[in-house]
Amino acid sequence: MSLWVDQYRPRTLDELSYHKSLSERLKSLAASGDFPHMLFYGPSGAGKKTRISCTLRQLFGAGVEKLKIDQRIFLTPSKRKMEINIVQSNYHIEITPSEAGNYDRLVIQEIIKEIAQTQQVDLSAKQRFKVVIINEADSLSRDAQAALRRTMEKYMSNMRIILCANSTSRLIAPIRSRCLLIRVAAPNSEEMSHVLDNVARRAGFTLPEEAAQKIVDDSGGNMRKAILVLEALKMQSPDLNGPLSIAKPDWETYCHKVADMIIAEQSPAQVMAVRSKLYELLSHCIPPTVILKTVAERVVDKVDESLKADVMHWAAFYEVRMRVGSKKIFHLEAWVVKVMSLYKHFFYDIDMSAFD
Repeated sequence: MSLWVDQYRPRTLDELSYHKSLSERLKSLAASGDFPHMLFYGPSGAGKKTRISCTLRQLFGAGVEKLKIDQRIFLTPSKRKMEINIVQSNYHIEITPSEAGNYDRLVIQEIIKEIAQTQQVDLSAKQRFKVVIINEADSLSRDAQAALRRTMEKYMSNMRIILCANSTSRLIAPIRSRCLLIRVAAPNSEEMSHVLDNVARRAGFTLPEEAAQKIVDDSGGNMRKAILVLEALKMQSPDLNGPLSIAKPDWETYCHKVADMIIAEQSPAQVMAVRSKLYELLSHCIPPTVILKTVAERVVDKVDESLKADVMHWAAFYEVRMRVGSKKIFHLEAWVVKVMSLYKHFFYDIDMSAFD
Protein backbone atom coordinates (compact mmCIF):
# COMPACT_ATOMS: atom_id res chain seq x y z
CA MET A 1 0.00 0.00 0.00
CA SER A 2 1.56 3.27 -1.14
CA LEU A 3 1.52 6.62 0.65
CA TRP A 4 -1.06 9.20 -0.41
CA VAL A 5 1.70 11.48 -1.68
CA ASP A 6 2.48 8.80 -4.33
CA GLN A 7 -0.98 7.28 -4.72
CA TYR A 8 -2.70 10.60 -5.54
CA ARG A 9 0.20 12.22 -7.42
CA PRO A 10 -0.97 13.87 -10.69
CA ARG A 11 -0.04 11.85 -13.78
CA THR A 12 -0.62 14.45 -16.52
CA LEU A 13 -0.04 18.18 -16.87
CA ASP A 14 -3.81 18.74 -17.05
CA GLU A 15 -4.25 17.20 -13.57
CA LEU A 16 -1.87 19.69 -11.93
CA SER A 17 -4.08 22.10 -10.03
CA TYR A 18 -1.70 25.07 -9.57
CA HIS A 19 0.72 27.02 -11.80
CA LYS A 20 -1.62 26.43 -14.76
CA SER A 21 0.32 28.79 -17.03
CA LEU A 22 3.48 26.75 -16.42
CA SER A 23 1.64 23.54 -17.34
CA GLU A 24 0.43 25.12 -20.60
CA ARG A 25 3.97 26.22 -21.40
CA LEU A 26 5.33 22.70 -20.83
CA LYS A 27 2.57 21.21 -23.01
CA SER A 28 3.46 23.52 -25.89
CA LEU A 29 7.18 22.69 -25.50
CA ALA A 30 6.41 18.97 -25.57
CA ALA A 31 4.27 19.41 -28.68
CA SER A 32 6.93 21.43 -30.50
CA GLY A 33 9.60 19.59 -32.46
CA ASP A 34 12.42 21.41 -30.69
CA PHE A 35 12.54 20.22 -27.06
CA PRO A 36 15.49 21.82 -25.21
CA HIS A 37 17.61 20.86 -22.20
CA MET A 38 15.72 22.06 -19.12
CA LEU A 39 16.48 23.12 -15.57
CA PHE A 40 13.61 22.89 -13.07
CA TYR A 41 14.35 24.81 -9.88
CA GLY A 42 12.40 25.82 -6.80
CA PRO A 43 12.01 25.00 -3.10
CA SER A 44 11.52 21.46 -1.76
CA GLY A 45 7.97 20.15 -2.07
CA ALA A 46 6.94 22.66 -4.75
CA GLY A 47 6.25 19.88 -7.29
CA LYS A 48 9.35 19.86 -9.51
CA LYS A 49 9.61 16.07 -9.91
CA THR A 50 5.86 15.75 -10.44
CA ARG A 51 6.00 18.30 -13.27
CA ILE A 52 9.01 16.54 -14.79
CA SER A 53 7.20 13.16 -14.79
CA CYS A 54 4.06 14.79 -16.26
CA THR A 55 6.17 16.44 -18.97
CA LEU A 56 7.75 13.07 -19.82
CA ARG A 57 4.29 11.54 -20.15
CA GLN A 58 3.29 14.39 -22.46
CA LEU A 59 6.43 13.70 -24.53
CA PHE A 60 6.34 9.89 -24.73
CA GLY A 61 2.92 8.71 -23.55
CA ALA A 62 1.92 6.29 -20.77
CA GLY A 63 4.87 3.95 -21.45
CA VAL A 64 7.15 6.29 -19.52
CA GLU A 65 5.49 5.11 -16.28
CA LYS A 66 6.71 1.51 -16.74
CA LEU A 67 9.74 1.89 -14.52
CA LYS A 68 12.45 -0.46 -13.35
CA ILE A 69 15.16 0.18 -10.78
CA ASP A 70 18.68 -0.98 -11.54
CA GLN A 71 21.76 -0.97 -9.37
CA ARG A 72 24.70 0.08 -11.50
CA ILE A 73 28.29 -0.55 -10.38
CA PHE A 74 30.94 2.04 -11.26
CA LEU A 75 34.68 1.53 -10.92
CA THR A 76 36.62 4.52 -9.54
CA PRO A 77 40.19 5.35 -10.66
CA SER A 78 41.40 3.74 -7.43
CA LYS A 79 39.56 0.50 -8.45
CA ARG A 80 36.94 0.92 -5.73
CA LYS A 81 33.42 -0.20 -6.63
CA MET A 82 30.46 2.15 -6.19
CA GLU A 83 26.79 1.17 -6.40
CA ILE A 84 24.30 3.74 -7.68
CA ASN A 85 20.53 3.23 -8.01
CA ILE A 86 19.11 4.15 -11.40
CA VAL A 87 15.41 4.48 -12.27
CA GLN A 88 14.65 4.01 -15.96
CA SER A 89 12.05 3.31 -18.61
CA ASN A 90 12.40 2.74 -22.36
CA TYR A 91 12.38 6.51 -22.84
CA HIS A 92 14.29 8.02 -19.94
CA ILE A 93 16.79 7.41 -17.17
CA GLU A 94 16.84 9.10 -13.75
CA ILE A 95 20.01 9.39 -11.66
CA THR A 96 21.22 11.17 -8.52
CA PRO A 97 24.99 11.53 -9.10
CA SER A 98 25.55 13.34 -5.78
CA GLU A 99 25.11 9.92 -4.08
CA ALA A 100 28.58 9.09 -5.36
CA GLY A 101 30.15 12.01 -3.49
CA ASN A 102 33.44 13.11 -5.07
CA TYR A 103 33.03 10.58 -7.87
CA ASP A 104 29.85 12.16 -9.28
CA ARG A 105 31.80 13.21 -12.40
CA LEU A 106 32.45 9.53 -13.18
CA VAL A 107 28.74 8.66 -12.91
CA ILE A 108 27.72 11.52 -15.19
CA GLN A 109 30.32 10.70 -17.85
CA GLU A 110 29.53 6.96 -17.91
CA ILE A 111 25.73 7.32 -17.97
CA ILE A 112 25.59 10.11 -20.53
CA LYS A 113 28.10 8.37 -22.81
CA GLU A 114 26.06 5.17 -22.63
CA ILE A 115 22.76 6.94 -23.41
CA ALA A 116 24.30 9.03 -26.18
CA GLN A 117 25.66 5.95 -27.98
CA THR A 118 22.26 4.21 -28.14
CA GLN A 119 19.37 5.06 -30.41
CA GLN A 120 15.69 5.07 -29.40
CA VAL A 121 14.59 1.45 -30.01
CA ASP A 122 10.83 2.02 -29.83
CA LEU A 123 9.87 2.95 -33.39
CA SER A 124 6.39 4.03 -32.24
CA ALA A 125 7.85 6.60 -29.80
CA LYS A 126 6.71 10.17 -30.36
CA GLN A 127 10.27 11.49 -29.95
CA ARG A 128 13.56 10.13 -31.29
CA PHE A 129 15.64 11.12 -28.27
CA LYS A 130 15.98 9.80 -24.72
CA VAL A 131 15.84 11.97 -21.60
CA VAL A 132 18.35 11.93 -18.74
CA ILE A 133 16.98 13.36 -15.47
CA ILE A 134 19.64 14.50 -12.99
CA ASN A 135 18.30 15.01 -9.47
CA GLU A 136 19.98 17.31 -6.91
CA ALA A 137 21.89 19.02 -9.73
CA ASP A 138 22.90 21.86 -7.40
CA SER A 139 24.84 19.32 -5.26
CA LEU A 140 27.12 18.32 -8.16
CA SER A 141 30.84 19.01 -7.75
CA ARG A 142 32.58 21.53 -10.03
CA ASP A 143 34.27 18.69 -11.94
CA ALA A 144 30.93 16.98 -12.56
CA GLN A 145 29.38 20.23 -13.76
CA ALA A 146 32.31 20.83 -16.12
CA ALA A 147 31.91 17.29 -17.54
CA LEU A 148 28.16 17.86 -17.94
CA ARG A 149 28.75 21.16 -19.69
CA ARG A 150 30.90 19.52 -22.40
CA THR A 151 28.48 16.66 -23.08
CA MET A 152 25.29 18.73 -23.21
CA GLU A 153 26.07 20.06 -26.69
CA LYS A 154 28.07 17.10 -27.98
CA TYR A 155 25.23 14.57 -27.62
CA MET A 156 22.24 16.86 -28.27
CA SER A 157 20.95 14.76 -31.21
CA ASN A 158 20.28 11.57 -29.20
CA MET A 159 19.53 12.94 -25.78
CA ARG A 160 17.97 15.73 -23.73
CA ILE A 161 18.94 16.52 -20.14
CA ILE A 162 16.50 17.68 -17.45
CA LEU A 163 18.12 19.02 -14.30
CA CYS A 164 16.26 19.26 -11.00
CA ALA A 165 17.61 21.65 -8.34
CA ASN A 166 16.52 23.71 -5.36
CA SER A 167 18.55 26.73 -6.46
CA THR A 168 20.45 27.89 -9.55
CA SER A 169 23.13 29.67 -7.51
CA ARG A 170 25.30 26.56 -7.14
CA LEU A 171 25.26 25.74 -10.86
CA ILE A 172 27.96 27.17 -13.12
CA ALA A 173 26.85 29.79 -15.65
CA PRO A 174 27.61 27.68 -18.78
CA ILE A 175 25.12 25.00 -17.63
CA ARG A 176 22.43 27.58 -16.86
CA SER A 177 22.94 29.18 -20.28
CA ARG A 178 22.50 25.82 -22.05
CA CYS A 179 19.14 25.08 -20.38
CA LEU A 180 15.66 26.52 -20.48
CA LEU A 181 15.06 27.61 -16.88
CA ILE A 182 11.70 26.58 -15.41
CA ARG A 183 10.97 28.05 -11.99
CA VAL A 184 8.49 26.02 -9.93
CA ALA A 185 7.44 28.31 -7.08
CA ALA A 186 6.02 27.02 -3.80
CA PRO A 187 2.20 26.95 -3.81
CA ASN A 188 0.38 29.57 -1.76
CA SER A 189 -1.98 28.74 1.13
CA GLU A 190 -5.11 28.70 -1.03
CA GLU A 191 -3.54 26.34 -3.59
CA MET A 192 -2.29 24.02 -0.84
CA SER A 193 -5.74 23.89 0.77
CA HIS A 194 -7.27 23.03 -2.61
CA VAL A 195 -4.81 20.15 -3.13
CA LEU A 196 -5.40 18.82 0.42
CA ASP A 197 -9.18 18.93 -0.12
CA ASN A 198 -8.74 17.04 -3.39
CA VAL A 199 -6.56 14.35 -1.73
CA ALA A 200 -9.06 14.01 1.15
CA ARG A 201 -11.96 13.65 -1.29
CA ARG A 202 -10.14 10.93 -3.25
CA ALA A 203 -9.31 9.17 0.03
CA GLY A 204 -13.01 9.19 0.92
CA PHE A 205 -13.43 11.79 3.66
CA THR A 206 -14.07 15.52 4.15
CA LEU A 207 -11.23 17.65 5.50
CA PRO A 208 -12.33 20.30 8.07
CA GLU A 209 -11.22 23.82 7.18
CA GLU A 210 -9.46 24.36 10.54
CA ALA A 211 -7.41 21.16 10.12
CA ALA A 212 -6.45 22.12 6.56
CA GLN A 213 -5.30 25.58 7.70
CA LYS A 214 -3.21 24.08 10.52
CA ILE A 215 -1.50 21.68 8.12
CA VAL A 216 -0.83 24.47 5.59
CA ASP A 217 0.66 26.73 8.27
CA ASP A 218 2.93 23.94 9.54
CA SER A 219 4.13 22.91 6.05
CA GLY A 220 5.58 26.26 5.00
CA GLY A 221 4.86 25.82 1.27
CA ASN A 222 6.05 22.20 1.12
CA MET A 223 3.25 20.29 -0.61
CA ARG A 224 4.84 16.88 -0.05
CA LYS A 225 5.14 17.52 3.69
CA ALA A 226 1.52 18.75 3.85
CA ILE A 227 0.14 15.54 2.30
CA LEU A 228 2.33 13.35 4.54
CA VAL A 229 1.13 15.27 7.63
CA LEU A 230 -2.50 14.93 6.48
CA GLU A 231 -2.14 11.15 6.19
CA ALA A 232 -0.42 10.91 9.60
CA LEU A 233 -3.14 12.99 11.28
CA LYS A 234 -5.87 10.91 9.63
CA MET A 235 -4.32 7.76 11.12
CA GLN A 236 -4.16 9.39 14.60
CA SER A 237 -7.57 11.08 14.61
CA PRO A 238 -9.98 9.72 11.97
CA ASP A 239 -12.51 12.57 12.28
CA LEU A 240 -9.77 15.32 12.27
CA ASN A 241 -11.84 17.42 14.68
CA GLY A 242 -10.72 19.07 17.92
CA PRO A 243 -7.17 20.15 18.77
CA LEU A 244 -4.62 18.53 16.46
CA SER A 245 -0.95 18.19 17.41
CA ILE A 246 1.49 17.92 14.51
CA ALA A 247 4.61 16.12 15.69
CA LYS A 248 7.94 17.62 14.65
CA PRO A 249 10.63 15.29 13.22
CA ASP A 250 13.26 14.23 15.76
CA TRP A 251 16.07 15.99 13.89
CA GLU A 252 14.15 19.28 13.92
CA THR A 253 13.55 19.03 17.68
CA TYR A 254 17.25 18.28 18.12
CA CYS A 255 18.20 21.37 16.05
CA HIS A 256 15.95 23.51 18.24
CA LYS A 257 17.71 22.09 21.29
CA VAL A 258 21.07 23.18 19.78
CA ALA A 259 19.70 26.70 19.23
CA ASP A 260 18.45 26.87 22.84
CA MET A 261 21.93 25.82 24.05
CA ILE A 262 23.53 28.66 22.06
CA ILE A 263 21.19 31.21 23.67
CA ALA A 264 21.40 29.73 27.18
CA GLU A 265 25.18 30.00 27.67
CA GLN A 266 28.17 31.38 25.78
CA SER A 267 31.36 29.64 26.92
CA PRO A 268 34.07 27.27 25.59
CA ALA A 269 32.44 24.39 27.48
CA GLN A 270 29.09 25.13 25.80
CA VAL A 271 30.80 25.23 22.39
CA MET A 272 32.08 21.69 23.03
CA ALA A 273 28.60 20.55 24.10
CA VAL A 274 27.06 22.05 20.95
CA ARG A 275 29.78 20.40 18.82
CA SER A 276 28.76 16.94 20.08
CA LYS A 277 25.12 17.68 19.17
CA LEU A 278 26.15 18.81 15.67
CA TYR A 279 28.19 15.63 15.19
CA GLU A 280 25.14 13.63 16.25
CA LEU A 281 22.99 15.33 13.59
CA LEU A 282 25.63 14.89 10.86
CA SER A 283 26.11 11.21 11.76
CA HIS A 284 22.36 10.70 11.14
CA CYS A 285 22.78 12.07 7.59
CA ILE A 286 21.00 15.39 8.17
CA PRO A 287 22.44 17.76 5.50
CA PRO A 288 24.68 20.45 7.08
CA THR A 289 22.88 23.25 5.21
CA VAL A 290 19.54 22.05 6.66
CA ILE A 291 21.07 21.98 10.17
CA LEU A 292 22.40 25.53 9.76
CA LYS A 293 19.09 26.86 8.39
CA THR A 294 16.94 25.21 11.08
CA VAL A 295 19.18 26.27 13.99
CA ALA A 296 19.52 29.82 12.61
CA GLU A 297 15.74 30.24 12.26
CA ARG A 298 15.24 29.11 15.86
CA VAL A 299 17.97 31.48 17.12
CA VAL A 300 16.42 34.38 15.17
CA ASP A 301 13.06 33.70 16.88
CA LYS A 302 14.69 34.02 20.30
CA VAL A 303 17.12 36.96 19.98
CA ASP A 304 16.58 40.71 20.09
CA GLU A 305 15.40 42.48 16.92
CA SER A 306 18.76 44.24 16.44
CA LEU A 307 20.60 40.89 16.32
CA LYS A 308 18.38 39.06 13.82
CA ALA A 309 20.04 40.50 10.68
CA ASP A 310 23.55 39.69 11.95
CA VAL A 311 22.63 36.10 12.81
CA MET A 312 21.24 35.47 9.31
CA HIS A 313 24.11 37.34 7.63
CA TRP A 314 26.69 35.07 9.27
CA ALA A 315 24.55 31.97 8.56
CA ALA A 316 24.63 32.88 4.84
CA PHE A 317 28.38 33.63 5.06
CA TYR A 318 29.22 30.23 6.56
CA GLU A 319 26.85 28.41 4.23
CA VAL A 320 28.93 29.67 1.30
CA ARG A 321 32.11 28.63 3.13
CA MET A 322 30.57 25.22 3.76
CA ARG A 323 29.80 24.76 0.08
CA VAL A 324 33.36 25.61 -0.97
CA GLY A 325 35.12 23.79 1.88
CA SER A 326 35.18 20.11 2.78
CA LYS A 327 34.86 19.70 6.59
CA LYS A 328 31.28 20.81 7.28
CA ILE A 329 31.62 20.68 11.07
CA PHE A 330 34.29 23.42 11.00
CA HIS A 331 31.92 25.89 9.39
CA LEU A 332 28.94 24.94 11.54
CA GLU A 333 31.05 25.38 14.67
CA ALA A 334 32.49 28.69 13.39
CA TRP A 335 28.95 30.03 12.97
CA VAL A 336 28.00 28.85 16.48
CA VAL A 337 31.04 30.65 17.98
CA LYS A 338 30.25 33.80 15.97
CA VAL A 339 26.63 33.87 17.16
CA MET A 340 27.68 33.27 20.76
CA SER A 341 30.16 36.15 20.46
CA LEU A 342 27.50 38.49 19.00
CA TYR A 343 25.00 37.52 21.71
CA LYS A 344 27.49 37.97 24.56
CA HIS A 345 28.74 41.36 23.31
CA PHE A 346 25.17 42.54 22.84
CA PHE A 347 24.35 41.96 26.51
CA TYR A 348 27.75 43.31 27.59
CA ASP A 349 27.01 46.58 25.73
CA ILE A 350 23.58 46.77 27.42
CA ASP A 351 25.15 46.26 30.85
CA MET A 352 27.82 48.91 30.21
CA SER A 353 25.22 51.42 28.98
CA ALA A 354 23.59 51.20 32.40
CA PHE A 355 26.66 52.91 33.90
CA ASP A 356 26.63 55.83 31.44
